[in-house]
Amino acid sequence: METSIEPSHLNTPSSAAEPVIRFDNVGMRYGRGPEVLRDLSFDLPRGSFQFLTGPSGAGKTSLLKLIYLAAKPSRGTISYFGRDAAGLTRDELPQIRRRVGVVFQEFRLLNHLTVFDNVALPLRVTGRKRADYAEDVAELLAWVGLGDKMSAQPATLSGGEQQRVAIARAVVAQPEVLIADEPTGNVDSEMAMRLLRLFVELNKLGTTVVFATHDLQLVRLLDAPVMTLSNGHLHIRPPRSQRYQAPANGQTEQPDAEEDAQEAVAMTGEDGEENRDDT
Repeated sequence: METSIEPSHLNTPSSAAEPVIRFDNVGMRYGRGPEVLRDLSFDLPRGSFQFLTGPSGAGKTSLLKLIYLAAKPSRGTISYFGRDAAGLTRDELPQIRRRVGVVFQEFRLLNHLTVFDNVALPLRVTGRKRADYAEDVAELLAWVGLGDKMSAQPATLSGGEQQRVAIARAVVAQPEVLIADEPTGNVDSEMAMRLLRLFVELNKLGTTVVFATHDLQLVRLLDAPVMTLSNGHLHIRPPRSQRYQAPANGQTEQPDAEEDAQEAVAMTGEDGEENRDDT
């Protein structure tokens, strides 16, 4: 597997741009149970790319559900495109959701539909006619390497092919934000690299990407911010290029081994505290 992806391949968001999503002191609990997410405050800058990592049970799924409006926080404020989510009307909520695409880990493809129709589904539900989107869907499938699979049924595809169908479906309506929940969790390392490159290409086009993964090796391939969840708390590490600047003598500073070790511990959950969320 290749060892890196050039940092220049990522979109560079403007520091002055308003974030597409903002969390302010957000907490979340299920029922009367303990909080699974605690005191989360962060911005997703427009056009940015960031990884979301953490051990199973750390709260990643809960956080992703909050980001794509599948759940509500127990406290705190979440803003989408400058709007407080708590103030969105029933009619406005679907409009905001259409601006956020989701790639689910388990694909969620409809087996009775062809690959083409699975990808086209987000366009069909908005009332668009097939003649209006057929060419766009075909071009998108060709872009993800499935131009010859348009008439196939999902059950006949490999895991990597099904994941690419799910990615195409998530981006066909050109969302401003793309959330990917373990998109490489069921594929080999070569396919994982190909899928990561697809997300990098989408980011280059201006899409804000949140890429959730357990794979630290994959995270290290890209010079991007890393959001790490551990026991409901979020720690954000800036890109390596910002963390490790060349000193005045021109020699390259090496990454802090202790910091990397702490990240590995956070990923495995070896901190003696029980995790409660499912991923």
